[in-house]
Amino acid sequence: MAISAKTVMELRQKTGAGMMDCKKALAETDGDMDAAVKFLREKGMAASKKREEREASQGTIALKMSDDGKTASIVEVNSETDFVARNEEFLSEADKLAEQALSLSDKAENCMIPVEVFDDTDLKLFVGKVGEKILLNRAAVLKVDDNGYLSSYTHPGSQLGVLIELNGDAGVMGGKEVEELAHDLTLQIAASSPSYIQPDDVPADVIEKEKEIYKNQMRNEGKPEQILEKIATGKLNKFFEDICLLNQPYVKEPKRSVSDRISDVAKAAGSPVTVKNFIRFKVGESE
Repeated sequence: MAISAKTVMELRQKTGAGMMDCKKALAETDGDMDAAVKFLREKGMAASKKREEREASQGTIALKMSDDGKTASIVEVNSETDFVARNEEFLSEADKLAEQALSLSDKAENCMIPVEVFDDTDLKLFVGKVGEKILLNRAAVLKVDDNGYLSSYTHPGSQLGVLIELNGDAGVMGGKEVEELAHDLTLQIAASSPSYIQPDDVPADVIEKEKEIYKNQMRNEGKPEQILEKIATGKLNKFFEDICLLNQPYVKEPKRSVSDRISDVAKAAGSPVTVKNFIRFKVGESE
């Protein structure tokens, strides 16, 4: 059947595919627009399979907060090149996936949402358009009740993003002091990259491995075996300062700890304030 230029152009506007690809898709599907879109999507998916071995180390971090402030999401979407990562349509697709993540909070496991549950139809169409590997690498969500407060931070350039969840009395969670604290802590997490909230959260095997390193260092210096355990235990304080948020020097006042900063806010509020969770995504880092 004859395919009009108007129909070809309509399909091109829907999919962003090339004119010849659109014309071929319409010819293959007898002019059925929906079928032609599906045809092009499948073609894009096939092309994507050929790109699976390529490295997608560029990309962007997108964050979204629900209107009521009770749910926040963060996604990392990767591309092969920085050129595509800065493309407005690519950034729009990342925003759509972050928005979609808000509605998938019930699918989360330890805050992480499996990428398989996302509808990535539009992203796959975009893959077919730009001709390089693009993927949703990871996604996460935090959700709170009235006793929680969420805050987010995106570093300029959108290569790094942070979500944090504070917990406390519902009467103080919406206060200015808590709002400022949450913002400051997102900056802290962005700058200092902690792995845990507090020492009690660090797995025992991680601690034992670190202690063994210290012991071997002391053995190499000729220290007596009977004092190695005590020295190694003492050295853990510096280790916790590096990897635990509450133990880190507060970036705005390095002589004080993050825990001290939180205590100040709790005293002013007249109620305990705690960090319940945080998520930090940086483009190119593994989950």
